[in-house]
Amino acid sequence: MELKLALGEWSGRFDMEKAVCNHGFFMMSPNLWIPSTKSLRRPLRLADSTRSVPVTISHPLHHPFLLIQVHHSPISSADEAVILEQVGRMLRISKKDERDVMEFQEMHSSARENGLGRIFRSPSFFEDAVKSILLCNCSWKRSLDMARALCLLQPKIALDGNARSKRKRSKCSDDIGNFPSWKELLAWSWVDEKYLIKQCNVGYRAARILQLATTFAQGDLREDHIAKLEQSSDPTSFETLYQKLLKIKGFGPFVCSNIMMCVGFYQRIPSDSETIRHLKQVHGKQNCSKQTIGKDVEEIYGKYNPFQCLAYWVELIEEYENKFGKLSKLEAANYHLITAPRHINSTG
Repeated sequence: MELKLALGEWSGRFDMEKAVCNHGFFMMSPNLWIPSTKSLRRPLRLADSTRSVPVTISHPLHHPFLLIQVHHSPISSADEAVILEQVGRMLRISKKDERDVMEFQEMHSSARENGLGRIFRSPSFFEDAVKSILLCNCSWKRSLDMARALCLLQPKIALDGNARSKRKRSKCSDDIGNFPSWKELLAWSWVDEKYLIKQCNVGYRAARILQLATTFAQGDLREDHIAKLEQSSDPTSFETLYQKLLKIKGFGPFVCSNIMMCVGFYQRIPSDSETIRHLKQVHGKQNCSKQTIGKDVEEIYGKYNPFQCLAYWVELIEEYENKFGKLSKLEAANYHLITAPRHINSTG
């Protein structure tokens, strides 16, 4: 079956390719970008949050809506609403996001000329947060591998019994599922740190992932509360969330700033060794270090307040595409080539 998500008054300015292929998350499982059709394929949750269905998202030429092909039927009206909500979150289809894009482009001529300003994200805050953890202290290839391993694990721990049975019957050990939810990770006593380390090669990140899941289970973080915050323009609310994230064991400024960028708070740049490399090579900041990075990014990007992170990200994507070609045209098998080992020496 097919669903349509109206783009509203900004349909003429929306570019599917640029809305997706601007952040490494689009390369991470279970996302699959298809260059030939400029479409995105992945599983999305249904209303009960336990079952998932595969969907393909595209933007028909000159049409004021996104087309979502649901490769499963039938689904309820509640399921349809939840799918549309997830697609809207990933591609930032909202009045607040459109306002941010327009205000940023007024400040940044390159972003305006190239139609940039949307940062791709996941259908849920939890997935964004876990993927932010996967970026720390490792190569980009390993980040990709860990995300894929978690999606291979998901059918085994699914709360939907039919999905687990299908997995057991399958002769293929390479069946990608959805990204695990916090409920799935906490539902089984045998899914502990040692199990995640063995099955997904996530190392010390296992403890952080499970701690994040526990924070959701305890109600300290809630997807519905965060969804409301994402449509807010109150900087105090964003700062409150940032401070709450910092209190989670193992969550440092890099992870928290990356998560806040996904939420829609762009004043904090997720700074790590890649940021230092970028400032040295692009801005001539040869003395940039972990000790000076805060001062250096303020000097360069402060004029774009409150969109400092967007300005940094536009530069980073332009640099990558000058070196590797358009990210949207890369085959998935070559994603790991995009950058040298990064996020090493980040503070978490």
